[in-house]
Amino acid sequence: MSTFRKALVQLHIFVFLAGLTGPLGYLIKLNGLVLVFYRILITVLCLWVIALFKEKKHQYSLTTQLSLLGTGMIIAMHWVCFYQSIKLANVSIALVCFSSTSLFTSLLEPLWEKGKIKGVEILISSLSLLGIYLIFHFDTQYRLGILVGLCSSLFAAIFTIINKRFTHQIDIQTIQSYEMTGGLLFLIPFIILYAIKTKFNLIGLLPTSMDWFWLSILAIACTVWSTHLMLSALKQISAFTLNVTLNLEPVYGILLAFILFNEHKQLGISFYAGIICIIISVVIQMRRVVKQKTV
Repeated sequence: MSTFRKALVQLHIFVFLAGLTGPLGYLIKLNGLVLVFYRILITVLCLWVIALFKEKKHQYSLTTQLSLLGTGMIIAMHWVCFYQSIKLANVSIALVCFSSTSLFTSLLEPLWEKGKIKGVEILISSLSLLGIYLIFHFDTQYRLGILVGLCSSLFAAIFTIINKRFTHQIDIQTIQSYEMTGGLLFLIPFIILYAIKTKFNLIGLLPTSMDWFWLSILAIACTVWSTHLMLSALKQISAFTLNVTLNLEPVYGILLAFILFNEHKQLGISFYAGIICIIISVVIQMRRVVKQKTV
């Protein structure tokens, strides 16, 4: 298998695992902030244990280390907004909002890389945006959840673009370890403030036994493994291609939400029209990538 095709396989496995994060977030009975804190905590512990068995890596400058920690903060904000969107709306709505990541990427990546904005990428991304608009315009009870979900997508676009550059300079293990540590350090003050606000209510702060089970799957399979796949794929593909393909995440997640939580009973025809627009945008970009064999 060529390096390019291997990257595409890694990309789609990553997207499938990403699709599990929404249903898992619904199953975990914690608010978005506390949920993400435990997700990152378990992830950091796993990564540093793995690091003990790895050969010693290169030493990086303080500037690089701080940049990685800062990127981890952006990832943490992305996750908090994503899971809060689920709590404010539902799994399907939060996942559909995530599809706007490709639009944000098509606008931000050229600015970051000092290149030109590509009209075809804007058109492809606009299909996803149209899908979100259809849902936003007609399903008014979900508007706050949609707005929070769009913030999540913006943060996702930013850290993906940054990570694209990191993957060509830094080994994947180091990227993961520093970014997750940065996210954990960023969330600790907010967790302390939340604990004070809720008067240290253990029901809201401590996961149940089932919460720990789902959090472990979320951290190990959907964070440690999936992030490794994503960063490996970014060595061969663009941030835009990754984020357009991530538009399939709602498809996987929504199918699971339909099966597990009967969310299809909550959604109208506008939702299905919107999801069709999103699927079309993914198909078009995948055809472009495979045909050109360049990303």
